[in-house]
Amino acid sequence: MANKTADEEKVKITKESFKRSLRIFKYIKPYIGVFTIGLFFLFVTGATALAFPKLMGSMIDASKKTSIDDINRIALILLVVFIFQSIASYFRIYTFSYVTEKALGKMRLDVYQHVIKLPMTFFSSRRVGELNSRISSDVELLNTTFTITIAELLRQIIIIIGGVIFLSTISGKLTLGMLSIVPVVAISAVIFGKYIKGFSKQTQAKIAESNVIVEETFQGIANVKSFANERFEITRYANDIKEVVSLAIKGAKWRGAFASFIIFCIFGSIVAVVWYGAILVQGGELSIGELISFILYTVFMGASIGGIAAQYAQVQKAIGATENLMDLLDETAEEINTQESKSIKINGDIEFSNVSFNYPSREDVTVLSDVSFSAKSGQLIAVVGPSGAGKSTIASLLFRFYDSKSGSIKIDNKLVTDYAITELRNEMAIVPQDVILFGGTIQENIAYGKPNATLEEIKRAAEQANAKEFIENFPEQYDTIVGERGVQLSGGQRQRIAIARAVLKDPSILILDEATSSLDSESEKLVQNALEKLMKDRTSIVIAHRLSTIRKADKILVLENGQIKESGTHEELIAYEKGTYKHLSNLQFETS
Repeated sequence: MANKTADEEKVKITKESFKRSLRIFKYIKPYIGVFTIGLFFLFVTGATALAFPKLMGSMIDASKKTSIDDINRIALILLVVFIFQSIASYFRIYTFSYVTEKALGKMRLDVYQHVIKLPMTFFSSRRVGELNSRISSDVELLNTTFTITIAELLRQIIIIIGGVIFLSTISGKLTLGMLSIVPVVAISAVIFGKYIKGFSKQTQAKIAESNVIVEETFQGIANVKSFANERFEITRYANDIKEVVSLAIKGAKWRGAFASFIIFCIFGSIVAVVWYGAILVQGGELSIGELISFILYTVFMGASIGGIAAQYAQVQKAIGATENLMDLLDETAEEINTQESKSIKINGDIEFSNVSFNYPSREDVTVLSDVSFSAKSGQLIAVVGPSGAGKSTIASLLFRFYDSKSGSIKIDNKLVTDYAITELRNEMAIVPQDVILFGGTIQENIAYGKPNATLEEIKRAAEQANAKEFIENFPEQYDTIVGERGVQLSGGQRQRIAIARAVLKDPSILILDEATSSLDSESEKLVQNALEKLMKDRTSIVIAHRLSTIRKADKILVLENGQIKESGTHEELIAYEKGTYKHLSNLQFETS
């Protein structure tokens, strides 16, 4: 089932959830002065709104007098009130938006900075879309809440409290009568509305189901036609549409009943208030102007009571969004140094001693079991074996994407856990099978290996990677946009960009994860030539699929079911008649 969107997520407001959500106010704290000014202007807008019904009633009462001066005076006061309200509304919106944008901008950056430092164990159990939603949708929901919802909620509370006070000063009897009717009507409307909303959600969910059928059918249209299943798909879609129509009609009946209920209640309430007010006017306990003021206050309060439910629901969603963001910020991050750090230089001696490993998400599956091997500085170590044998896991452990469950991994006779993660990874580079480029230029993608590199350094790296020729054939050369994930380039071109990136980084330890397995023969030759230049004078771990590319390796490790079954040079391993390496080699030659 798909995750709920930020707009759908609401949490029950408890003491704990409310307390936890208050942590967001640490981002507002630096702007508390501006926020206080915003609250002042919010109070002014509420107070001026409350003055309007009172002044309107006074103007009507003044119309009974022979002098027009009182009418003009009250009209002038109303004009001043409107001016004050307009100015206060502007500054309230501006100050709340200023504080919110500043605070949430910092929060958005903090969440991104924290998430990017989280370990691979975190990313292996999360979807990218979910994380993106947390950083964008949840923060945007908080933006709406702080700039609009909270201000409106406070304003409505001011109007309700102020309205009750003003009403009681006009007529205590009429106030008691109104308070016995309006809240009941408003609360009934909210409950009724929530029930109607449930029908609407059911209808939308069913429409979404029917849309899935359309999407699946069109995506797999070749299968539909090859199996002559057009009739089956039409029937399937028609059944869903019938349910949609049925739910929609049922919802329409309830919406009609709801509209009738609201009309009856609203006009009935007004009639009841006016009727009782007219009796009081007849008895001399109330003036016409006071009755008009009373009715206007009642309308203002009724609208505010009805609006509070929607604002409260929005606050619930905001608390849910805040909890999601706090969950991310509470995750334990790696000790990543994002500042310019003093680089170390390692020789590249590697030693695995009795290393065993299980992925955190699959504790019951042993990926590596008691793996031991060593590599001297400058050596080429090849790792081969069937899919799922644990080859790529060795690279992940070297990079400390994960830590081994048992055994030890040393580089230059020092445990990898004793190195600062940033320093360790700065001395390593990987050229993967599936190269992912960023959506900028070729120059920017190569410079990813050394962000402060000059254009001359980038060009030299491209030349060593056999990429210079194809780059300079582009009209914009190094300023060529590669497109999302590098889609504008071929597989071989992307691979050589990745190699140029590694050349520029100049690592002590290089890892090649099946870097040529998905290339055609011509591209493979160019890439293999570039890789041979790159591997020179540095420790290289080559995870290989094509055995022809690793014959010159100083040592070949044959992994099977997470264990090293064979170890030696190509000549030594090919001599084992019943060996796994010999078997894999024969299979490749037979199919080549």
